[in-house]
Amino acid sequence: MVRNLIALALLLVPSLAAATDVTVVGLFPGKAVVTINRGAPRTLSVGQKTAEGVVLVSVDKSSAVLEIDGKKQSLEMGQHFESAASTGGLSTVTIAAGQGGHFMTTGQVNGNSVRFLVDTGATLVSMSISEARRLGIDYEKGQRGYSSTAGGVVPSYRVKLESVSVGGITLMGVEASVSESPGMDFMLLGNSFLSRTEMRREGEILTLTKRY
Repeated sequence: MVRNLIALALLLVPSLAAATDVTVVGLFPGKAVVTINRGAPRTLSVGQKTAEGVVLVSVDKSSAVLEIDGKKQSLEMGQHFESAASTGGLSTVTIAAGQGGHFMTTGQVNGNSVRFLVDTGATLVSMSISEARRLGIDYEKGQRGYSSTAGGVVPSYRVKLESVSVGGITLMGVEASVSESPGMDFMLLGNSFLSRTEMRREGEILTLTKRY
């Protein structure tokens, strides 16, 4: 009787989605050396799938594109990525510092792939006008204002993004700024996204946990 009750209780407990931890430690023509879940380094060929479900999609001299838990991630040499691990409805994602100590990662805006630089000094998620056009965002209908950039004060537009995703964290209705930012081929992951997560940094690793 007791055993039956224990078995039933276990069935009723929500399962925890385990994260998949991947680090790129080597890049070669058509191959990449990675560690998965802190294990020993292993060499993957393009198209190869591991028992953990990690697939090497493509590789070049500077980065590898891997499919991790069904989502494509571009990782540079030495970069680490941990897929979302949900506990009690909360999702976390871990990002390793890249060159120069900056935290860069891939993600999605309105379902389209983008590259983010985590910037706690940015009030909003920010992008260039060319990036907004690529994503099909009608920024000219947004609230017009001005933003300070390295090149001076430039016109900007405040818009609301339908969704912003990093790893397994997806937030809806995220405020963003669109302005002319020449040469910026990435977006700033600012506080309109970050403030809705709990941030924890341990050395070269930044962990974001969804709050709401």
